[in-house]
Amino acid sequence: MFYGIAVFPSQEIAEIAAPLRKRYDPRDFLIRPHLTVYEKQEWTHEQLNDAIAVLHSIAGAWKPFPLHFNRFSSFYPASNVIYMALSDPEPMRRLHEAIAQGLPRPVPKTYTYTPHLTVAQELGDDELHDVLSSLKNQTLDLQCTVDRFTLLRQEQNGVWKTISEFVLS
Repeated sequence: MFYGIAVFPSQEIAEIAAPLRKRYDPRDFLIRPHLTVYEKQEWTHEQLNDAIAVLHSIAGAWKPFPLHFNRFSSFYPASNVIYMALSDPEPMRRLHEAIAQGLPRPVPKTYTYTPHLTVAQELGDDELHDVLSSLKNQTLDLQCTVDRFTLLRQEQNGVWKTISEFVLS
């Protein structure tokens, strides 16, 4: 089975992201608005149990921290993704690193981790530029507190299901 780790933002932030995702993200039905902390990876039952123990330990060592979404941005030209960006991504980067270093089978690094909340993907170049220019004209000033991260399992139909939440102490 495939597993991944995500942070889910506040309901207010999810409600702002959801209509954009519904319109511009063909995969929005697979998972609610989120920030990926750890990319999907296939684990055996034993690896899953080891990972859960590590994740409990990591959560116990972390305090809740704030997130502030302050703009829309894009990964273009690397990929046609538009996302809600953080004013200070460092706390999410540190959480990502702590989890990546602690898990029994780390994912090989193929990119620089950029914490974000995807609102559009798989757009053509023209549509990406049109949507991004429209979104960049909007003020974005949304805050929430990260007080947990979530272990998810990808079901056969592609939908991500919550397996466990790890509360930061």
